[in-house]
Amino acid sequence: MIRLEGITKTYPMGNRELTVLHGITFTIERGEMVAIMGASGSGKSTTLNILGCLDQPTSGQYSLDGRDVSRLNRHELADVRAHKIGFVFQSYNLLPRMSALENVKLGLRYAGLHDSSMAKEALARVGLADRAHHKPTEMSGGEQQRVAIARALSKRPPVILADEPTGNLDSHSSEEIMNILVELHKDQNNTLVMITHEPDMAAYCERIIHLKDGMVLRVEQL
Repeated sequence: MIRLEGITKTYPMGNRELTVLHGITFTIERGEMVAIMGASGSGKSTTLNILGCLDQPTSGQYSLDGRDVSRLNRHELADVRAHKIGFVFQSYNLLPRMSALENVKLGLRYAGLHDSSMAKEALARVGLADRAHHKPTEMSGGEQQRVAIARALSKRPPVILADEPTGNLDSHSSEEIMNILVELHKDQNNTLVMITHEPDMAAYCERIIHLKDGMVLRVEQL
């Protein structure tokens, strides 16, 4: 499903350049649940941005579902994001003036889907059917993250990218969110890639890709 080969990423810094990724290579099979871990500055966020087609590599090849997306233009990348990838962010990224249901429906519309029943079903699957018309400000952090998960999964994308999905939550809510992600991952058979710095959260995955200084340090099978 995902293959990175020799991925580098360099950013201009005035009259010099900063290289963040130094030839990243790894493969994630269809249906796997994989964590990417590393200290601050290891390159994990840059890697996630490339995986999510939010940024492009300086060199190397990124294949997603059999398609080379390394050199697509921004319109083509937006289309890939809309139909192939669901995002779950640490800060939830919900619109505060919209209800939970409206936030999920907005994610569907971005993918060209307008079936309200899909949004309602997604909220029900994360246990929020009775909170569909509540706004984010009326919800706990754990509930807001469940809305974000519903939004990501509602269009049933083949890939879910979760960026520190439990980073703003207490331990109880973190376990709840991870159990939901695991259950829905198994049910939909999607490929889930999670950025985390928490070993106990990474332990929910099947493999951990450890990054250090923009390189793959090791791959740990769980």
